[in-house]
Amino acid sequence: MGEKREILERIAEALERLAPSPPPPADVAAHEAFVWRAHPPGLEAVAKVNRVDLPLLRGIDLTRDQLLENTRRFAKGYPANNSLLWGARGMGKSSLVKAAHKTVNTEVGGLLKVIEIHREDIASLPALMALLRGHPRYRFIVFCDDLSFDAQDTSYKSLKAALDGGLEGRPGNVIFYATSNRRHLLPRDMIENERSTAINPSEAVQEKVSLSDRFGLWLGFHNCSQDEFFAMLEGYAAHYKLKISAEDLRAAAVEWSVTRGSRSGRVAWQLIQDIAGRLGQTLD
Repeated sequence: MGEKREILERIAEALERLAPSPPPPADVAAHEAFVWRAHPPGLEAVAKVNRVDLPLLRGIDLTRDQLLENTRRFAKGYPANNSLLWGARGMGKSSLVKAAHKTVNTEVGGLLKVIEIHREDIASLPALMALLRGHPRYRFIVFCDDLSFDAQDTSYKSLKAALDGGLEGRPGNVIFYATSNRRHLLPRDMIENERSTAINPSEAVQEKVSLSDRFGLWLGFHNCSQDEFFAMLEGYAAHYKLKISAEDLRAAAVEWSVTRGSRSGRVAWQLIQDIAGRLGQTLD
């Protein structure tokens, strides 16, 4: 018996040595942005956030103003809503979240932090909420990019509970922003399947759709018009002082959008990178 116990102790010690050591606690005061790592749990500081300035985001004026106002209220300690930015690909959903954070954080003297959580780590949200509850001096935007759930995926229940459920509820210094191509975060065929196979179809569908109801602010993003596409390109070109005429820029825009088969903020940025490369200019 003693020999077996000794073997088990050696195995346990070996596993402890193999397990990754927890990261040192991140200095919340010293950084403005973090990534949440679920295994082992902890915040990892982001040295430089990948984002564009707010004035460069064109064609989304209404959604921009709504998200900015919501973020300002939250940063100042007033009631604000969890926000879902949904709609067309490449129209600046995640860019708007990061730009709004930068703008408002500057206004409140660096007290507004942003934390990105990956879709696969949603189940660890309660642990993150508990951690942030211990930093009442700061306000935190927990941000999940490209959030969606597929069939057989039950982690959406963790998100529902973390947003406003449970005994403790969401900490007052935390708000949740998410982007998605889907308005209800779930594929339509999944919702229809729930309706056709459930004993009580309406209840089954409501269980799935009610996840989106946890977001008090829904901001829709739609494909841009040609004029809006031109405005995006002209804004980038002026900002980065690209040596190209307005006529040549528009000609390149038409050709590029036809080749890509779409017009969006992402497509505009890709064209700007192509033009800057051909001109031998940098985008600093």
